[in-house]
Amino acid sequence: MRILLAEDDAMLGDGLRAGMRQAGFQVDWVRDGVAAERELASGVYAAGVLDLGLPLKDGLDVLKALRERKIDTPILVLTARDAIPDRVLGLDTGADDYVVKPVDLHELAARLRSLVRRALGQLQETMCSGAVELDAVARRVTCRGETVALSTREFDLLHALMRNTGRVLSREQLEQQMYSWGHEVESNTIEVHIHHLRRKLGPELIQTVRGVGYTVQREPPVA
Repeated sequence: MRILLAEDDAMLGDGLRAGMRQAGFQVDWVRDGVAAERELASGVYAAGVLDLGLPLKDGLDVLKALRERKIDTPILVLTARDAIPDRVLGLDTGADDYVVKPVDLHELAARLRSLVRRALGQLQETMCSGAVELDAVARRVTCRGETVALSTREFDLLHALMRNTGRVLSREQLEQQMYSWGHEVESNTIEVHIHHLRRKLGPELIQTVRGVGYTVQREPPVA
């Protein structure tokens, strides 16, 4: 899933981006509040990690502006302000969760996954569609109980579709969820990955809605 990281400390930001990518996230990194507000308002991110002490515009002001605009992207506040009043203020301003620096990357990743699950109305990390089961933490997919080897991009594509079970996602929406800045995406990349997923997991799992996009249903039709 695609995450926006807003952190002005170069060393911390670089470490967070690397760690979050290792945990399976696609991460875009900005270093000031103005850029953070602009990008989070775009609607392409599953969640944001927002430092409060940002230049140009404070993180709390960014958060307040987003919520006033009815932008409900889940936001995890990342702060060195560990006093309880600061945490309460962040949550009351519209943050969904917070982590105090120094950050444990495993906790950060778990909290992000939890925020996205709650935003989508999901209770567990494991998602199922028919005989296919996806474990987002272990990044493992099984079909009829057997583990299926997927490439990183195949897993990310299937995760995006299963995270939005019942919704039709266009090719552009899938690309936005799967790729961070700096990745060149060929015009048929999504179609190629879907072809591979159908070959490995069965043709009935991912359905094409002609002229619109692709969808996964909780109980796919019998082939």
